Parts: sequence; C-alpha cells; structure tokens
Amino acid sequence: MAAFDHRALRGRILADAGDISFNDSTPVLVSRSLRAGEGELTADGALSVTTGIHTGRSPKDKFIVRDALTTDTVWWDNTAALSPAQFDLLLEDALAHAAGKSLFAQDLAAGADETHRMNVTVFTEHAWHALFIRNLLIRPELSGEFAADVTILHVPGFKADPQRHGTRTETVIALDMSRNIVLIGGTYYAGEIKKSVFSLFNFHAPRQGTLPMHCSANIGESGDTALFFGLSGTGKTTLSNDPERLLIGDDEHGWTAGGVFNLEGGCYAKTVKLSETAEPEIYQATRSFGTVLENLVLDPKTRLPLFDDISLTENTRAAYPLETLPVVSLGGVGGTPRTVVFLTADAFGVLPPIARLTPDQAVYHFLSGYTAKVAGTERGVTEPQATFSACFGAPFMSLHPTVYGALLAERLKASGASTWLLNTGWTGGGYGVGKRIDIASTRRLLNAALSGELDRGPTRIDPVFGLAVPAHVQGIDDKLLEPRRTWADPIAYDRAAEKLVGLFQKNFEKFGALDHLTVAGPRLAQAAE
Repeated sequence: MAAFDHRALRGRILADAGDISFNDSTPVLVSRSLRAGEGELTADGALSVTTGIHTGRSPKDKFIVRDALTTDTVWWDNTAALSPAQFDLLLEDALAHAAGKSLFAQDLAAGADETHRMNVTVFTEHAWHALFIRNLLIRPELSGEFAADVTILHVPGFKADPQRHGTRTETVIALDMSRNIVLIGGTYYAGEIKKSVFSLFNFHAPRQGTLPMHCSANIGESGDTALFFGLSGTGKTTLSNDPERLLIGDDEHGWTAGGVFNLEGGCYAKTVKLSETAEPEIYQATRSFGTVLENLVLDPKTRLPLFDDISLTENTRAAYPLETLPVVSLGGVGGTPRTVVFLTADAFGVLPPIARLTPDQAVYHFLSGYTAKVAGTERGVTEPQATFSACFGAPFMSLHPTVYGALLAERLKASGASTWLLNTGWTGGGYGVGKRIDIASTRRLLNAALSGELDRGPTRIDPVFGLAVPAHVQGIDDKLLEPRRTWADPIAYDRAAEKLVGLFQKNFEKFGALDHLTVAGPRLAQAAE
C-alpha cells in the first residue's frame, strides 16, 4: 500500500466542514435521509432513492493519475489519465466545495482477510450515500483512532470544469493510486463509490500476489469453495445464492495462495423483473429495513417496489448487508476453490450448456469475458449483440488483463480446480427463434459440476468450439448437450456458430501474440461441415 498519511487529509476535511457525522448507525442514517428529503420508505422499511440523470456508471469519466507508479503499469487503453497537478487542482476545488457543508463519514474496511485489508474512510454529502456504502463494505469494530489506507471524497454536487481540470465533462471519478485518494463528483449514482474501491484493489492486489476477481463465491457442505464469473444477465447472483451452499459474496473477491476472501460486506443486486419465486433470497432482502433501493418506482397505494417498472432505468438496484441473507458465510472467507465457473448467456444459441475447460481454455475465456445481449426490438431487429469484457469486468481492471490472466493460470495450476463454461443462454436457435435454457436444467448441470459428478462421465469434443462437453447427464435431454441437434435447421446453426467464432477471434486480437491461448480458442477451421 502507498505510504501517504491520510490523517492530514482527514484533519483538513474535519476543520473545513460545517459538521461531520461519523459512523452513524443504519437507523440514524435512514432517519436523517428522510428528514433531508433524500428518499422515502417502502411499506417494508427499505429506503427508496433516485439518482437523477446518472442511473449507472460513467466509465468514460473515470481517470487515473499518471505518475511514476502508474505510467508503465495501468491499462491506459481502458482509462483516461490525469496529471498529478490536474488531480491536485481538482481535489482542492472539491474540498472548497465541501467546506462549510454538513458531511457524513463512514470508517469501513475492504477485505475480509485482515492480512489483505484496506481501511477506507468515505466522506459524502448525503446520508443515503453513507448508508449505501455502510451496507456494502465491511463494518469493523472501531476503537481508538481509525488509520485509513484509502480516503474517498464523494461530492455529487461538485461539478468538474473540463477546461480547468482536464476532465471530459462535469462528471468525474478520479483515482490517485499512489496516495489512494478517490474523488467522485457530478454523479449521484452510488455504484461509483463501490467500484472505485474495487479499482484500487485491482491495482494493488497483484503486487501482493493476490488475484482480484469480479465474481461471486460460495461454499458447499463439504467445505468446497466455488467461484462464479459472469457479466450482467448471466445468472451470477442468482446461481451463487443457493440455499444448500453458504454465500461468501456476490461480486468482488481476492484469491490468495491460501484461499478466497470477500472484498465487501454487502450485496448490490440488480432488481429488474425480480421474482420472489426465482430469487427468493434477494426478494426478501429488498423488504428489509435499511436496504437501499435505487431508481425503483413504488406503487402509490401499497408503497411496494414495482420490479417490472423500468421507466427510470433497467439498472434498478438493491444494496444490503450480507447478513440480510439467510445463508451466508459470516467470516467472508473460503478455502482454495475446487470449482471455477464462467457464466455466459449466449443469445446466438450455439454454445453448449456446459463444458469443461483446459487450463489454457480457461485463461482464454477469462480474457475474453464473453456474453451476448439481446438486441433492442426497434424495427424488428433481433440479432444478438456479442459483448466481450476482459476478466468479466474490464471497466474495473486497472492493470492490463494479461496480468490477471497470468495470475489466474498460476492459481488454477496450484489448486487443480476444475473450470467450467456454463451457458445460461439460448438453445434450439438464437434469440427470437430458440428458447432460453430453463433454470432447472442450468441448476442440474451446475450441481453436477460442483459435486464432481461430471468428472466421472464420458465427454465429447465440440467440433466448433473445441470444448469437452459431457456426453450424458442424468435428468438432462442428451440433445441439449449438443446445440446443433436442437436446431431445426443445422445449416443455420453452422452459420451462427461461425459468426460467433469470428467475433471471438477478432476480440482476442487485442491481446497480441499469445499463441498458446489463441490455439485454445475456437477456430473457424473446426466448424461443422
């Protein structure tokens, strides 16, 4: 960690602020938020808020200070740069904006493993933002002076000046990796606070031999740890919330030589079309006192959230502490993973529902970070849109993806963990023709992988993607395991498969000469005749 002394910055904020409320409890923060008109209570006591024009992250407004520590290490293709002088000017102006105001501060921690923990102090203008980050980070036992490793100044009312500060717009998320200072201005979307912590962790962790991961994790009855990587809409949160397994965390983790630890102390779950039947644990969490609901419309009569109403945004969210859930690993740590699962929702309908990956294939698919989103229905367009996000979380990866890929390869080799590609997307055709693989089949395949059942059965090599696919799984139609057989028009399958292979290859070109991994990926020459 950087050697910057955060006490001086803390002292200056304390001296200049009108007043600062430190480490208010959940009831106090809810009460103060309501008095300030920041939000409203649902019938169940959750705090419902809106975030204005920013209903999601602003990745193009994220900056890292380019200095001696970062100039040769940061993945600059993925983030913009500020000079140290520009950041200092930005910080001075943000501090001037905060001077004389009532602020809320929370002393928190990131990292359930105390040997890899960062102490984080967040200063913010609003009680609900303080409650949000209190829900999501770890709430340590506080005694004596809090020695912060990270200071986050969150001032949504502050607007950057592009000409003066070198920013793109009035919105800014700026990270000084050398001093571990974060400045957020011009956006009320609370997810920026959470993800700034992850970005700092992603920068520093590899230097300590820790693999930072955008994934969920849980533990089985026998103590076996499993990891779930996946982009939005692939089922990462749904599948890791399993009543038969203890949840370690749903989003951000570190993998050390000794095991896995959660970076956070809470969950930030998407709630669009949330169903009590499909996701009962998350549904119940939205009905808990102190949960923060973002951009959800409430029924004017019942004061309950309308999960199908996306008039404000599809990116509706719920932020709640882990202990809100019924089945969690309260320590936030797990042993060395036995199973690693990469989730994808293939809307082209050509990937097998499950396949075992070799170590090289695992790194290839980790660097690819593939899923396919359903296109909009305007003018009848239903062509799937491929999405590739390196390491299943490119916007938060401060270093080049190959750094994390090399660490993953080391961890997989040392652990002997089995790695699976689990497709929760379409079968029998692409979106608009086929149908989504049913959740019961997906859970059956996942449980077979987690239990070791699939390790004992025969496999076939998929002729297009070169993946080892189980030949038979009890309770699953054999046809589902061979996507081409589920299509009414096999030639149409071949065309769709070849298109996806081409997209994989084109995306992987940006990683340069990684010949052994390129061979591990799908190749057009393998496509079915």
